[in-house]
Amino acid sequence: MINLAIDTCDRNGSVALRIDGRCVGLRLHEEQEYSSWLLPAVEELLAESAEVYSDLELLSVANGPGSFTGVRVGLCAVKAWSEVYRLPVVGVSRLEAMARQSPAAEWVAATYDAHRGQVFAGLYRRTGGELELVEAEMVIAPEEFLSWVKVRANGEKVQWLSLDPELFTGLSSWKELEATGASLTKSEAGLANLIGELGERKAARGEFTEVLQLDANYVRRSDAEIYWKGPAHRVG
Repeated sequence: MINLAIDTCDRNGSVALRIDGRCVGLRLHEEQEYSSWLLPAVEELLAESAEVYSDLELLSVANGPGSFTGVRVGLCAVKAWSEVYRLPVVGVSRLEAMARQSPAAEWVAATYDAHRGQVFAGLYRRTGGELELVEAEMVIAPEEFLSWVKVRANGEKVQWLSLDPELFTGLSSWKELEATGASLTKSEAGLANLIGELGERKAARGEFTEVLQLDANYVRRSDAEIYWKGPAHRVG
């Protein structure tokens, strides 16, 4: 299978090309707008492997959570390619893909910077060998997420993963948790490869996403909605 995986959720985005279950090319996002970076990055990957768009067999895309502009660019590109080349699509949670970096842990908490003093966060529990989301993905202050996870995991050991560990390590509540044996691992860059891997697993189970139903999971409302409707209630 030739699988193109896209992650434009934030500044740490990437694109990956996977062939027959392995990553053959990866591009990390550079300091420019996704609208001008994404297409050239994908075309470089395809050229390096002597592939073209019509050779693709699957599109895997992170549908959030993330920045409104970034996620929208990735989804729009995938929708266009799917329509033109008749390609199946799988929408993937970026947080779930991150959590797969801890293949043996029973509990996994994954986070990254959501700005405004908050993080995008998800808590997963392994059941029957598969990770399952505990409640809903959320946007939340780091210290609040630490307390929330402590309650949900009922004191059991949790593997912590973050693209931005510095948001936690300076907190007194984290230092207390660390003293009990907790550890926080910096998530690897280039999450597109993990998104592609998860996309393939979902595709093998027939869990494709209808293009017309491919939508972003922003978790947090846009500024326009906040200013129009008033402050949003914190998820979680």
